[in-house]
Order: sequence, then structure tokens, then C-alpha cells
Amino acid sequence: MADAPELNAIETRGLTKRFGNTLALNDLTFSVPQGVIAGFVGPNGSGKTTTMRILATLLKPDAGTATVFGHVPYLPRDADHVRHATGYMPDYFGLYRDMTAGEYLHFFAAACRIQPQKRRRLVGDILALVSLDDKSDTVIAALSRGMQQKLSLGRTLIHSPRLLLLDEPASGLDPRARIELMELLRELKTMGKTIFISSHILSELHNLCEQVVIIENGHAVFTGSLEDASAGVLGGRSFVELRVAGEPDAALAVLDAIPGVKEVRCSDRLLLVEHEPSLGTPQIVRVCVEQGIAIEEVRKGSANLEEIFMALTGDRENGENGDEQHA
Repeated sequence: MADAPELNAIETRGLTKRFGNTLALNDLTFSVPQGVIAGFVGPNGSGKTTTMRILATLLKPDAGTATVFGHVPYLPRDADHVRHATGYMPDYFGLYRDMTAGEYLHFFAAACRIQPQKRRRLVGDILALVSLDDKSDTVIAALSRGMQQKLSLGRTLIHSPRLLLLDEPASGLDPRARIELMELLRELKTMGKTIFISSHILSELHNLCEQVVIIENGHAVFTGSLEDASAGVLGGRSFVELRVAGEPDAALAVLDAIPGVKEVRCSDRLLLVEHEPSLGTPQIVRVCVEQGIAIEEVRKGSANLEEIFMALTGDRENGENGDEQHA
């Protein structure tokens, strides 16, 4: 007998939610497979936080269905399964500022009914994972905003959830703290976590996510990979991503000189190359190698998420999209 197909980490079908006369979710349908980092993108007020609260067992929809690993979060018989499988980090800290970082994690470990003899090692492991192992005895009020965000993320990991629901986790962080947070999320993915992340910092989601769910007015306008979004929305444009060893300046000069290369965008050592469809990836790679450029990784690229987002949602004059994109 063939194995049963793996359940999606998240699946919604026709999800609808009203708050009085406000339609927060309007027939929302999308799915997120297990083991990926998926971005959740939309203008302010588009329904992202409402969706996450439903998935986290905190709200019940008015119509439609939602499942987390096959369990329905708003049904009493399934809610405990979902809570054990899910770590939810809302868009506010919820930290007890008079506690130390270690006390805070011990408190939540006790709330999750983790045996006392296991807590000390668990708390130490989580503090090390989020790079706060030297802050165990530091009062939370004395931690920087970035450290507080890491601690809040560490709290979601106490019960070893399979799915992380992160609502604007990088909000208000300085560039260094955001970079450290994104690297931590990549590490959590290698540990087998599925990560569903809402953010208005679209450039960071572009480099982080394998899948994106874009919603507007409570309705999904796209679900899939960035490459599929780029091809479907901004057809006729071809991209390849190259990760080079060492400083990228030499690679930039070589790529700019290749006939058919339209534009090269650089983010650290990752180069996004937009090129004519007639210029194939093997040709680009061959020229780079012949010119002594050491390439560590080659993968299909896409237009940046900001372009895709604006093409799908429109540039409304009320500024909502601009807030989501640039805030």
C-alpha cells in the first residue's frame, strides 16, 4: 500500500471572520507544506494577525475551515493537539520585565508541565540557541529590544513545537538584530521546524522564504514560491541567484560585462542576476568560472518580493501598501 500523503502544516479553506461590520477574512484559502519557511504578506488590516490567532487557537472563524497538521485549532477536541504542535509569537512582547531571562523561561517551562529535573537543561539549551546564554541572570527590562525579541522567540520553543507562527518578529529591530534573527530562523528550519512569518520588511522575507502567501482584504491573491509568483505576475523576466565565495565586487564586474545581463543586485555574497531569456544560466555560470569567480551555490531566482507584492495588490493611494512595504 502506498504511503499516505504528508499533511500540510497549515491549510485553510474558505476561512471567513467578521468583527461587527468589518470583514477581516473573506474566503481565505491557502496551504503551507511542512518543513518550509513561508512568508505571510499583506497591507495593514488585510487579516494576517486574525489568521494567526485562529491558527493559534485564540479565535474561532465564522465560516470555512483551518487545520494545523490535520487538527482543527478552534475545536475543543483538537485544540490541545494544536497548542502542543504550535509556538505562537504575537506582535507584542508579553514579557515580565521584572523577571530575569532564565526565570522567564523556567516559568513557561513549568506552565507547559515540563518536569523540574528537565527544565534547567532545557532553559540553558534555549538560551544558547538564541544567543542569550550569558544573560540568564539579567533582568528583562535591562535587555535590548533585539534580545527581548530573541527571548520571546525562545519562549515559543519551550515545548518543542513543530510549527512557529511569528507575527512581525523583526518589528522595531535595528539592522544587526534583524540579521541575527533571520539567521536564527534559518537554523530553526534546519532543525525541522515549519515557520509561518508575517513581516512588512519584504526584502528580508525575499531572502528567507521558500513560499509566500499574499493576502489583501482578507483574501489570498497568491500562494506559492517566489519563482512562480515572479513568472506569473511579472512574466518575460528571467533571474538566477548566485552565491559567491569571498567579496562580491569581482563577480559584480564580471556579471555586468556579460551581454544579456540586465541588472545585478547584491545582498552580501548573494547576487540576483536579471537577464535576457535567451541567455541561459549555464552560460552565466561558465563565464564566471572562466573569469576565476568561485561560485558556492546556483539557484533559480525571481523578481524581488516588493515588486511582486505591488503588482498583485496595487499601489493604493491610502498608503497601506507603502506602510507594509517600507515601515
